Amino acid sequence: MINDNIIMLTTGRGLSVYVFVYGTLRKHESNHFLLKEAILMREQAWVEGVLYDTKRGYPALKEGNGTTYGKLYKINSSILSPLDELEDFIEEREDNLYIRKLKLVQTDNGPQEAFVYYSENEELFQEEIQSGDWKVHQFLNDKPDRILYFAYGSCMDDERFKLAHVDHHFKNCLGGGVLEGYSMKYLFKVHDGGRGDIIEDGGTMEGVVYDLPQQAVEYLFTREGVAPGWYRAAFIDVRIGRKLYKDVLTFIVKGKCQETCPPDHYAKEILRGSRPHVSKSYHEKLQQQLVGIGMTEEQVQNLLD
Repeated sequence: MINDNIIMLTTGRGLSVYVFVYGTLRKHESNHFLLKEAILMREQAWVEGVLYDTKRGYPALKEGNGTTYGKLYKINSSILSPLDELEDFIEEREDNLYIRKLKLVQTDNGPQEAFVYYSENEELFQEEIQSGDWKVHQFLNDKPDRILYFAYGSCMDDERFKLAHVDHHFKNCLGGGVLEGYSMKYLFKVHDGGRGDIIEDGGTMEGVVYDLPQQAVEYLFTREGVAPGWYRAAFIDVRIGRKLYKDVLTFIVKGKCQETCPPDHYAKEILRGSRPHVSKSYHEKLQQQLVGIGMTEEQVQNLLD
């Protein structure tokens, strides 16, 4: 049982603790420099609580029935002092802007206790962030003219783009991209089988990177079922050759199920769409993955013809 009371901790050197960050402390955000000596444990992490835009350039997390996404770090406890200063938190003070609490943080690898900064200041709760993700919220508000997008499932293939008359938005393909720390698995289950997802399990996967206009983003949010809660938007770093591209848009399943074999038509899209862009070894891995979850070698071979 986790104590929800304020955690008192002596910030002596040598003690490692975990901290969950969801706003300006996240990677590529303005205050991330405070975590330059921290160890990133999980890029995909989430806690219970409702996220708000304070209209001051940073978010606030309120305890409640919701899910907020961020990252999990391991830090030396001495780093808590500058973090507390940033969050305007002093132990035993009654009028803190934020309150540091020990909470259970969820990850693809299971739960982990970590410090989380919540607020009880109602003045900060200006606009609820429906996505539960500060970076996604900023992206939707800013509406950049163009964005890089990492496709790893059926969106590597252009057949459905053509049927939806949006294929002209997907002509600027940068090529195959490599995502470290993740694997592609069929973890979203619908009536006829599994659909693609990425899971942070320490693996290495490949996909296709597109340079897209804003109109294509609107199409993707609809296709991926963001509003109904099937997938959520997320930002990752993807490597193409020797170059690392930061904050690339992708979509991740919210309610993961046990891996389920996909239907032939979906598997065919993945094998066909990925073939011109991913490495030969990764394409073979995709084929063997299908065999491992229920397809026969003959079925997979027929999908390649």
